[in-house]
Amino acid sequence: MNVNDTEIAWAILQKNGYARTKELDEADVILLVTCSVREKAEQAIWNRLQHLKALKARRQQARLPLRIGILGCMAERLKEEILHREKLVDIVAGPDAYRDLPRLLAVAESGQQAANVLLSLDETYADILPVQTSAGGTTAFVSIMRGCDNMCSYCIVPFTRGRERSRPIASILQEVRMLSDQGVKEVTLLGQNVNSFRDMSEVQFQSAAAPVLSRGFSTVYKAKPGGLRFAHLLDQVSRIDPEMRIRFTSPHPKDFPDEVLQLIQERHNICKQLHLPAQSGSTRVLEAMRRGYTREAYLELVHHVRESIPGVRLSSDFIAGFCGETEEDHQQTLSLLREVRYNVGFLFAYSMRQPSKRSASELCGRNDGNIKVIFPDAEIEDAVGCKALVRAQPGDYVLVKVTSAGSQTLKGVPLCRTSLSRSAACH
Repeated sequence: MNVNDTEIAWAILQKNGYARTKELDEADVILLVTCSVREKAEQAIWNRLQHLKALKARRQQARLPLRIGILGCMAERLKEEILHREKLVDIVAGPDAYRDLPRLLAVAESGQQAANVLLSLDETYADILPVQTSAGGTTAFVSIMRGCDNMCSYCIVPFTRGRERSRPIASILQEVRMLSDQGVKEVTLLGQNVNSFRDMSEVQFQSAAAPVLSRGFSTVYKAKPGGLRFAHLLDQVSRIDPEMRIRFTSPHPKDFPDEVLQLIQERHNICKQLHLPAQSGSTRVLEAMRRGYTREAYLELVHHVRESIPGVRLSSDFIAGFCGETEEDHQQTLSLLREVRYNVGFLFAYSMRQPSKRSASELCGRNDGNIKVIFPDAEIEDAVGCKALVRAQPGDYVLVKVTSAGSQTLKGVPLCRTSLSRSAACH
């Protein structure tokens, strides 16, 4: 998805007179397209910015301005921190604000910081043909929808990329035909929840019935009637060029009606590989994740897929160590892996973002600068009352010696309970 976002941004900038350079030292503008799905992805951007800081300082000394921008999900999530940390970043643009890049860059030229992180209910960039970043390449990504409505409890996507909305099928087919004419041999249809595609642009299909979910699957939102669905799109795309492979990612297991499975089985150019993100093999954990299915329903879908598409290859996503997960839950996930025998698995250890990355034996407060401070819940000296040793309570002020710093929090050891003038308030 970030590759596709990059290509959309390039198309917009190219129309406004910007040209690409492969040499960092030649650039007048450096834009970083970012992800917020995992904390590690954000930390990589903070590290990259530190490298660019030195480059920007050298350019300023030579009176050659360099503008730095952060695009995408991290821009959406951390706009204020990005703009204020060391005043290094000049522009911030969320996933739905790429059309505004020329204006933002013009503002930045005057020496001001500029930002647009407004999310849209209808922006799909349907009229923009992305500029392929690898000229002459044989593969390409085609975005068919943006955003997500599933609201899985661990996922930030609905808040950084907004609500689900789909491109009109006509614009997708136009882009795929163009790619075919350019010699592209493999197209991947992209979306946060790609197979919930629903094109409402054609009036005659707006009253169509909502699809029926597979047995044992549910959603947090009401059924969405109307529109042309993913099976229709897949049918049309696969007819454009019989010699062009078609893939799609990333789907939700709830959105695999028989029409889609039958089409994949029938069309030789639709790859016989499906991504079925399970996330966990424990029904209890799946409920906590708000995935909308049980282990049994997921396995029933897997068996149905294999019956419908002989020889199908399956891949999946898994999160280990989710909040409240027990050893028994973990073993259920391992047994699901053994039973399904995926061809590929993307396995991640659950990582709570700071400052939530702490145990029940830790307390959290804020210092005068509104920075969170995490410290152990231990007995400390009482510099206010008459007790020799106390434990901090909500509303107390604690003097903390800071021992380490993260991107958004400080960690330390408590020294004593004190008065307002010197420390962070516990809560």
